[in-house]
Amino acid sequence: MATTAALLLALLALAAASPATQATPSAAPGEKTTHIKLYWHDVVSGPSPTVVQVARATTTSASKTGFGAVMVIDDPLTEGPELNSSRLLGRAQGTYMSAGKDEVSLLMNMNFVFTDGSRYNGSTLAIMGRNADSSAVREMAVVGGTGVFRWARGYAQARTNTLDHKTGDATVEYNVFIKH
Repeated sequence: MATTAALLLALLALAAASPATQATPSAAPGEKTTHIKLYWHDVVSGPSPTVVQVARATTTSASKTGFGAVMVIDDPLTEGPELNSSRLLGRAQGTYMSAGKDEVSLLMNMNFVFTDGSRYNGSTLAIMGRNADSSAVREMAVVGGTGVFRWARGYAQARTNTLDHKTGDATVEYNVFIKH
């Protein structure tokens, strides 16, 4: 009995000291991977903005990064980069806030709501993560979904297509990779 206990303790100690290996999760039967490329349009200017500031810290206006500003969005998602001539696929609805005190960095929390009548119509993707202005490609997590994207997980890569520094209007290309 003492020998068995000593052997078990030795095996546990050996297992604890061994470098951990991480297995790649296997895909569930029937699970597929989908790639969607679309364009996100954050319209600040004009008579019908798609983003509005709803809160700010007392120090936000003195901050070089806008730290503490909270924005609510209902941004168009289109098939191509041109807002007025590209097919509307849906809306990005949610919030983003300026979370970087020393650099422009946003915390994004939004749903891509598909409304175009395609096979994704009525489905959503929940995206959350850090969006650092200084990075050419920003990666955020796909943390869930509904409809055809139920149980979704994956990532979204954002690349600025255009940014008008005068108006604040921006078009961002999103490449979203989803397992569902």
